[in-house]
Amino acid sequence: MTPGRSPEERERARLEREARRAAREGDGSTQPVVPEPPPAPAEPAPAIEPAMPSEPAARQQPPEPPPAFTGARPSRAAPRPAAERRAAAKDFLAGRRGSRPAPAGADGSERRRGGPSRAVVAAVVGGLVALLVAWFLLSLFQPLKGDGSGEVAVTIPRGASVGEIGDVLESEGVIASSFFFRTRASLAGKGGDFKAGEIPMRRDMSYSAAMDVLADPPVPDVVTITIPEGLSRSETAEVVGDSLRGSYEQASRRSSVLDPADYGGRKADSLEGFLFPATYELKPGRPVSELVDRQLVAFKQQLATVDLRFARRKNLNVFDVLTIASMVEREAQLPRERKVIASVIYNRLSQGIPLGIDATIRFATGNWSEPLKQSELAIDSGYNTRLNQGLPPGPIGNPGLASIQAAAHPASTDYLYYVVKPGACGEHSFSSTDAEFQRDVERYNSERAARGGQSPTDC
Repeated sequence: MTPGRSPEERERARLEREARRAAREGDGSTQPVVPEPPPAPAEPAPAIEPAMPSEPAARQQPPEPPPAFTGARPSRAAPRPAAERRAAAKDFLAGRRGSRPAPAGADGSERRRGGPSRAVVAAVVGGLVALLVAWFLLSLFQPLKGDGSGEVAVTIPRGASVGEIGDVLESEGVIASSFFFRTRASLAGKGGDFKAGEIPMRRDMSYSAAMDVLADPPVPDVVTITIPEGLSRSETAEVVGDSLRGSYEQASRRSSVLDPADYGGRKADSLEGFLFPATYELKPGRPVSELVDRQLVAFKQQLATVDLRFARRKNLNVFDVLTIASMVEREAQLPRERKVIASVIYNRLSQGIPLGIDATIRFATGNWSEPLKQSELAIDSGYNTRLNQGLPPGPIGNPGLASIQAAAHPASTDYLYYVVKPGACGEHSFSSTDAEFQRDVERYNSERAARGGQSPTDC
């Protein structure tokens, strides 16, 4: 027997050993750690009475010796069966650890080890699907987007499908996605309501706002008219169309802003040549005469920058310079050839040679695109420069500033002829003699015949 431990302590230690042994012999789980029980409160030692001084020390009794060991501890219980020991150990552990219940699943059963339950997986998958659906709906209906900001002019081709319109809007930054625009338009049933043409829109618009604008475009605040260089009055009338009120050809015959006679055109029957080509902006519904007047004002401003001294030394007035410039504008395909072509005209005028410029015949016949017929080449008109010497009666179009400058001060050459150089993007072959010219003409005609009568001016 271990000295210093009470019987209760020894019994408690024995029960702990039994609990450990039962746990090892049970299901093989990890041996539980049994905390050391708190020590039992010590019993107060009995008070020792002091020896009486009158008693001699010899009369004191010696301590009684311990009983002899018999081979078995009297306090040790007999061995019990293993099942009984395990039950006792579990009861002991339950008493020592408290009544804390074992963890269980949602249905009260013991939780499985090794991974999440089916309910947890289903909840995660359902949450992801809900997020995906929410993202799709937000991207499709865009509740936080509005009418956009800024301005951008979008050109919708005629006959374009909803997908093609969506691609145009996405490329211009009007909408975020062509796919969602097409889907939204299909759901709204507005695919056939969209208008074609140039439509003012905004950047970063919602799909619904973009569809509303395409279905009902706003009326523009201004009408923009761009008139190319060299066009005649009749061609310009087609460009203007019905964007303004009135007839352009009628309005461009006379104006109080400018009189051609003041510039040498005493016999001019219209304002041809003085209608400066440029881009003009006017209010919708304004009379077309307002456009004509603005063209004439622009002409005066541009003419003031042109040096006319060389032309005047050749006895040419402004009306003559405009007539030459209108032919240069039609003949020159490359900017660098303007002054050279003007020099050919000057050289032929000085030598009394007919100009032979077919553009003047096209002006007289109104045939600007088809090959000229022999009957047209023989037309009886002052504009037939194949048959008549000198300048035609007036300009055959309205030249730009570069052609006016070339006509006022041409290059210094001895060229008398030119013809289109085949396959050279409109470049001409210039020559000083008839022999050289005939050689160039033969090459041109041969290539033209190989192309079925079409002029070989492409690259």
